[in-house]
Amino acid sequence: MKVENRPVPSPSVAWLMVLAQVPSQPSRHRVAVWRELRKAGAVPISAGAWAVPDTAAFHPYLERAAELCRRGGGTLAVLAVEPRDEESEALIRSAYLAARLDEWSEFDAECGHYEAEIAKEIAKRKFTFGELEEEEQSLERLRRWFQDLRRRDVLDLPQAADAEARLRTCEELLDGYAAQVYDAMHQGAPASAGSTDGDEQA
Repeated sequence: MKVENRPVPSPSVAWLMVLAQVPSQPSRHRVAVWRELRKAGAVPISAGAWAVPDTAAFHPYLERAAELCRRGGGTLAVLAVEPRDEESEALIRSAYLAARLDEWSEFDAECGHYEAEIAKEIAKRKFTFGELEEEEQSLERLRRWFQDLRRRDVLDLPQAADAEARLRTCEELLDGYAAQVYDAMHQGAPASAGSTDGDEQA
């Protein structure tokens, strides 16, 4: 299923501007800050400047990013901003929208890979508990990923509902595969010790 760029609702969003300054060397500190801001859902607006919605869900990530900046000998400033005109608002919103759409599209693709993997194992009749456990772990990663993306999606994009439906499909496929694994294991299980005809005699 392809994620489409359908019309986007426009809920009111308050924005924070994050200004990160970290010495270029050693580079690991700058990379650590960059990764934490990306993890938060912040989007780069210009060199060293990031935008992120001003909601409680994002604040812990900014606190960790600030700590990483300090460890690297740098600083992180967080400013509440209010765009002066529609063009300024559109600049921030469009950058944030593009990032979220890319993430939902990537999630949709990964769900497709998961569905294909389940279909492949069924076609090969690979009904083992080991394989089932691997598929369960993969589904759990998809669930955690969905929750992260949903937290960042303050724009209430329609793609979020599509992704949730796609995740439900993956869960249903796993349930069906699990049933086949248990059936295969039951059919191949040896008879229990002591369950002979003679033991059933009164």
